[in-house]
Formats: sequence, C-alpha cells, structure tokens
Amino acid sequence: MVFNGANSLPPHSKAANNRTNLAVGIVYMSKEFNWDSTTEGLVLSAFFVGYFTTQVIGGALADKFGGKIVLGTAASCWSAFTFLTPPAAKHGLYTLVLCRVLLGVGEGAAFPSVHSIISSWAPIEERSRMVGITTSIGYFGSVIALPLSTWLGSGPGGWESIFYFFGMAGGVWVIFWIIWAQNSPAEYQGITIEEINLINNGKPSTQRIKYQQLEESQTGIQAEVENPSDIIVTGETSSLLPKKRQYETKIIPWSRILKSHEVWAILIAQFCSGFGFFIILTWLPTFFEDHFDVEVKKLGYFAVLPYIVQGVVGCFVGIIGDFAINKIGLRVITVRRLAQLFGSLAIAVFLLLTTFQATTITQGIFYIACGMGLNALTLIGTQVSQLDIAPRYAGTIYSLGNTMATIPGFFGVALTGWILDTTGHNWGIIWSICAFFYVIGGFWFSFWVGGEVVIE
Repeated sequence: MVFNGANSLPPHSKAANNRTNLAVGIVYMSKEFNWDSTTEGLVLSAFFVGYFTTQVIGGALADKFGGKIVLGTAASCWSAFTFLTPPAAKHGLYTLVLCRVLLGVGEGAAFPSVHSIISSWAPIEERSRMVGITTSIGYFGSVIALPLSTWLGSGPGGWESIFYFFGMAGGVWVIFWIIWAQNSPAEYQGITIEEINLINNGKPSTQRIKYQQLEESQTGIQAEVENPSDIIVTGETSSLLPKKRQYETKIIPWSRILKSHEVWAILIAQFCSGFGFFIILTWLPTFFEDHFDVEVKKLGYFAVLPYIVQGVVGCFVGIIGDFAINKIGLRVITVRRLAQLFGSLAIAVFLLLTTFQATTITQGIFYIACGMGLNALTLIGTQVSQLDIAPRYAGTIYSLGNTMATIPGFFGVALTGWILDTTGHNWGIIWSICAFFYVIGGFWFSFWVGGEVVIE
C-alpha cells in the first residue's frame, strides 16, 4: 500500500540522534569543563524536563490538526537548539541546561505526532509492523549517531562539530518534510480505491476515511461519494484526489481515557521501561569508559552494537506480531502480553548479568545487546497498544505514556550521576534499579492490557 506518511520515519531517527549525540559529547565536554558525574547527570537530564512538557499537548494537537505541522514545528525547534548547544555550553552551565530544556520542548511532540499519523495510515492488520519499523528507525538513528559523534568529536572540529552537524542536518530534513509529508490518506493525491478499502477495513466508522467511491463500470454503476466536490477521479488509477483537508472538531474524551485501566496499563508500563531506557540511552558510553576502561575515541563504536541488534530485531517483531494475529490466530491481547512480558524480563536479566558477570568489554556488549535486542519485543506491546484500544486518540494516549516515561528520564538520569559520585561509581546499583523497574512494568502491563477498541 502507499504510505506517504512514511515520511514520518526520519523524525524517529533525528530524535534519537539528538539524544545520543550528547551521550558521546558529554564525555568530551566533562573533560574540558571539569564536570563531576552529578553535573553530567544534570546536563543529561535537562533535556527530559522540556521533553516532558510537550508530550500531551503535542499528541492532542496532532490528533486534532494532523501531525505534519506539529512535527515540522517541533523538528525546527530541536534542530535550532541542537545547533546552539556549543555556544550555550561555553557561556555557562545553566545556559547549557536551559538550551537542553528547550531542545526537549521541541522533541517532546515528535513521537506522539508520528503515532497520530500512523493511526490514520495503518490498516489494522499492519499496525504492529508499522510501529515496529518506524520505532526501529530510531534505533538505527543511534547506530548512525554514536560512531559519527565519536568521529566528529575526535576530529579537528572537536565536540562542538557534533552539535553543529546534527543541527544543520535537522534543518535540511524539515524542508523535505514540509514539501512531502501528508497527515493522512485523505490528503495524498495518489491514493487508490483499493488502498482506501485496505486502510478502512475493520476500522470503526470514526476512523474511516470520510468518503467512499465506487468505480464506474460498464453496467452503469455511478460513483458515489460523501462530498463529491472534494474529489477528482482519474480514469487510469481511479484515484481520489482531495482538494483540501476537511478538519473535524474532535473533543478529546479525557475522562474516559484517564478512567480506563487499559490506558493505565500503558502508562505504568511506559513509566517503568522509561527508567531503564533513558539511563541506558544517556549513560551507556560513560559506563563503557568508566567500567571497562574503553578509550574515548572508541566509545561510539562499542556503544553502537546493542542498537544495531535492537534495530534489526525491531524491524522483524512487527511482522512476527502481525503474523501471529492474522495467520496463526492468536488474540491481539495475547500477543501484546507475551511480547511485553518477555521483552521486559529479558532486558532485566541481561542487565543483571552485565552487572555481576561481565568482566570484559566484549562480555558487557554481548549482554547489553542481547537485553536490548529482546526488549525490542515491547514494540508490539506498549508501543502499539494505544492503536488497539483507542485508534482515534492514539497520539493523545501515546503522549500520555511518553510523558510517564519521561518522568524517570529526568529524575532517573540525574539520580544516576549522584549515585555514581556517592558510591564510588558502583554501576551494579544503577543496573539493578533499572532491572527492577523493567520487571514491574512487564507484569503490570500483562495484567491490565486491552486488545480491542474501548474508546471510540
């Protein structure tokens, strides 16, 4: 099928780049500015303060007005403040913290906007696949950003070139996004009747494309449309060409959303997984340098390997999930439960092995890669569940979940720096806490998850 919303794939990659480039950059910056681990934690966590503030509003705006303009504005914001990171750092610590907060404000709307777009484009039977692939692009963004940041930081441009490069790259991406992206199939001028039927199949009436068209045939059946003035029919493709997007007034049913135990299954699970996810994302290069004595110029190359595994697995779990539902006949709720529980328990086990068994960098990378790879199964758990229970408000619910995940992002990342300073860099405490939260989140989601529409 045509997925012009696939232009939404790059923002996952760009968003991941902006979080991982500082994970490498801070190793260089802390040496230049003589920061301790507590200060590093403050700088790393500042992003999540801003990221927290625009999750819900970003998702709600994307659900109401479409993700194109919301995501384009957000990307412009985070690209600008990425570019401004070096002068902010040289001006002073608190200027840098403010810059990172504002960068997070922009990036907070990214993922909810993408999920809102997916909810419009994805047929029910392809939801797991589409979420898995788009989210995996974010992992591959880290695959690019980590070694590239290491190479840039070790080069003649110094650590500053990391942020200048990614800031400019984001600005270029925004131009292409504005030109090519579409909010929904109703805006795409190349969509065919077959694709409309595929997208609409099985969706509630509130989620279907708001017009229908029957091809004229030799028997004299005439075209029927809800709003004939809004479409043009071409003979070769029988395409529906909307002249403009027809926005509808959409009131977000906050009371029903917040009273739903299926929604809270997502929120609590994302809170728990966010604790480990963001600590790994921001502190992994530092862990490799500190615990295994890896040279700074090699950090990105070592840290990238777990993301390669996670990205590859992530690309296939969506296909596997859709196959289990559509071909094997497993219930949606069963697939969601098994994927989330197994993915959460697996990374918890491998984090503990990294803590108490790994004695070399090779062992450490192997355990982290196994844990992150198996954790990619959660892409067909919490990451897609909102499309099952409330497809019309997928962006809003995803933003609520991402908001919950961001809370441990800013206090967990900052707390990590403080724990390292006060315990003599005892990484066992850090990874044990992360493992604990992964286990709690996996079981909570499995008990309360839903597998069908509960909020229309």
